[in-house]
Order: sequence, then structure tokens, then C-alpha cells
Amino acid sequence: MNIYQIEHTIDYTYTQPVNFAPHQLRLRPRSNVHQSVLKFDLSISPTPDKLVEAVDLDGNNQIVAWFDNHLATNLHIHAQTTVSTNLSDPFNYLLEPWATQLPIDYPRWLAQQLQPYLTGYLFHSIDPIAIELAGQIWQSVNANTLAFLTELNQQIYSTCTYALRDAGSPLPPGITWENRSGSCRDLVVLFIEVCRAVGLAGRFVSGYEAGAETDDRHLHAWAEIYLPGGGWRGYDPTHGLLVAADHIAIVSSPFPAQTTPVEGKLQTIGNIGMEMNYRLMIQKT
Repeated sequence: MNIYQIEHTIDYTYTQPVNFAPHQLRLRPRSNVHQSVLKFDLSISPTPDKLVEAVDLDGNNQIVAWFDNHLATNLHIHAQTTVSTNLSDPFNYLLEPWATQLPIDYPRWLAQQLQPYLTGYLFHSIDPIAIELAGQIWQSVNANTLAFLTELNQQIYSTCTYALRDAGSPLPPGITWENRSGSCRDLVVLFIEVCRAVGLAGRFVSGYEAGAETDDRHLHAWAEIYLPGGGWRGYDPTHGLLVAADHIAIVSSPFPAQTTPVEGKLQTIGNIGMEMNYRLMIQKT
């Protein structure tokens, strides 16, 4: 078991005083058989009039902050978390016999449940470049499910250059593969798209990577693929790794846009400039 102390601070600064509409905060890590939140403290300035804790459609922890009409030029969010992780062996499962080869013949009830995790990133259509890459890997591994995932993970890791990009939506998967470069979220969307091209259900995960020894911390992203018999299993194409005890998941969704740590609008109308800064500290105890 690993125990981590996490401090995550996000600051928004505006060029003039503004009123805040409700903000959704996705900063409390999830708790399940692989990780547990031992302590979570959240402070916000200006102080919200009301905080509502909820579980969203994907089963993630969500906090909605409702603000009064107090004008402010800054929004300060500070989350302190203590979390334990215990996934020491990511290979500790047995696939259902009918899921060892691609394409997987899902039972009808399961296929219906997995539909949101099987559609393409753009316009619900799978990217042709992802389909081509999927076909090449499929052939090279003789349609073996786990070998396909391992080879895809390694190909993206060894072929694509990592590029830090703090803001913006993930790039279309075809563009990432053509450029052979992308941020962690770009590489994850590419990984998921190729998996979906062969009928493997995938979802986008946002969280913390605790294993690296560095003070220059950033939010991280990886993929989870649904494997019958193993459930959701994580793959990190940025590092070519299977996800284990050094990855701390905050939120997951079939749609990357639903995993942003802070989502909200301003009630104030006008041409308002904004600057965002963040600080992330992770310490193993």
C-alpha cells in the first residue's frame, strides 16, 4: 500500500471584478478497490454561498460551488488530499474465455451498456487513421486482446514525442498520430480511439502520477479499457506502462471534456481577460 499527500492549488485572476455562476469541481479522487481517499479538504475564495457534493453520471465525485453576488477579481481553489493506493499487480485477473481474441463477442446486455465507450472522439465516427493503425496491430498480434493493448501502448510510447500542453481540448487522434507528438491527453485519446476501432471499450481518466521524482508536477491522463473478467484496467501510453499504485485517479468518463478539474462560467458579461495558474505537490508518506 502507498499513501500520498497531495496539495492542488488553482488560481484564476480576472482583469476586472466578476460574478461567478455555479462551478463544478472535480478534485476529490475516487474511492474503489484500488484506491481510497483517507482525507479531503477543500477551500475556496471567495467563499461560496453553498457547496453541494454529488456523484455524477459516470460515478465520479463532484462538488458544485454556488456563489452569491459578491464581486471578485480572483478565484482561489485549494484541495488537500490523503489517498492510499494498493494496485500492486495490474496483471492479477483472468479474462473471460470469450474475450481473449478480437473482436470480442459481447453479450447483448453488456454491449448496450458499453455503447458510450465505443463511439469515436469526433462526431461519433472512428478516425480512419486510428482504424488503419488498429488493423496493423491486430494483424501483428494475431488478434490477441492483451497483446493488442500491450503493442498499442508501446507503439505510442516509443513513436510519439511527449509535448506539455496545459490548456485546450485533446487533439483529434489522427492528427496526433500523423504528428507523432502530443500531450498526455492527446496520446490517451489516440490510444482509446484505436481500441474502439477494434471494439474495445475505453474511457478517459484524469488524475495524478505520483511515481516521478520531480517538483514540476502536472495533472496526468491515461486510458482505462474494459476487459471482461478484469473490469476497467489502466494503460498509460505517455510512459508505456500499465497503471498501478503510482497512478491516482480523480475522474473518468467516455468524454474527455467531462474530466476537467474546474468547470464554470461567469455571470458578468463583457470582454474580460483571465489568467490561470496552478501548483501541484505530491509527497509519499
